[in-house]
Amino acid sequence: MLSTFQSIFKIEELRKRIFFTFALLVVYRIGGHIPTPGVDGSLVAQALGSDTIFGLLDLFAGGAFRNATIFALGIMPYISASIMLQLLGAVVPYLQRLQKQGEEGKRKITQYTRYLTVLISLLQAFGTAQFLSTLDFNGQRIVHMPYGEFVIITMITFTCGTIFIMWLGEQITERGIGNGISLIIFIGIVARFPEAVIEEVQYLWFGTRSIFTEAILVAAMVAVVASVILVTRAQRKVPVQYPRKIVGRRIYGGATTHLPLSVNSAGVIPIIFAQSIMFLPATVQQLFPNTEWVANIVSDWLRPGQLWYSLIYGLIIVFFAYFYTAIVFNP
Repeated sequence: MLSTFQSIFKIEELRKRIFFTFALLVVYRIGGHIPTPGVDGSLVAQALGSDTIFGLLDLFAGGAFRNATIFALGIMPYISASIMLQLLGAVVPYLQRLQKQGEEGKRKITQYTRYLTVLISLLQAFGTAQFLSTLDFNGQRIVHMPYGEFVIITMITFTCGTIFIMWLGEQITERGIGNGISLIIFIGIVARFPEAVIEEVQYLWFGTRSIFTEAILVAAMVAVVASVILVTRAQRKVPVQYPRKIVGRRIYGGATTHLPLSVNSAGVIPIIFAQSIMFLPATVQQLFPNTEWVANIVSDWLRPGQLWYSLIYGLIIVFFAYFYTAIVFNP
């Protein structure tokens, strides 16, 4: 394995792509620490506390939402736009024709996805600005700017931040090692790993958790990662028999092979899509921060960990897994 990694950096083209990808990911992490004008990011983090809904949104944004930085919306508006266009592609004839036009059709769909991303970003940015303007911590206002001015600046800042992240993902896909959007989501999630490791070490150091408990947690983590890799790499080999062909006195063909079908051809896409849908209640709550019945529904029914949240989340994952597999694999 070590020799494989060493050979990677011996190939000049691959080495350039790796360094280019790393540089853009560094830019993404730097942007996640640039504060939004007029907002006290430290107070936002304290005011949100352990809120699970916004904590989940913050997980995909790499900590940018909790600190109210310019990348607070993350890449989720782009994912939401992709979901909408893929769903519409199954029912709208025009989009179906574009999907069959090869590169030209793909280019147009990508352009429509960008336009829709801007609209979704503006909507979410407006809701977030509404939410932040009503937020306070121990009597201290989070926003230090007039309401109208703050809403306009926040909408522009968050939307431009999302567009820039989308551009970074596209550049990584085209000029880097590929899968730019997935890498950005991955970096946003992994960004908390050092903090989590330090926290676990502190638990062990101060005796909050025993060595036995930590060993079980590490073993469970390794088992989960190994299971995910196993399912991701698993294939179902469908046997294929080629008929024999007789030419004169000779027999040709008759070979037996197999068609490798991935067990999890949809990958992690259904989970990302489902999570994007489940962020909708939090977005609605941001748009109507002073509406009590909306807050009650979100808190009592659609909060992560609640029964209905888990059921709806699971059903959406199953739906998108079937839907995406039907798109990827069309016999």
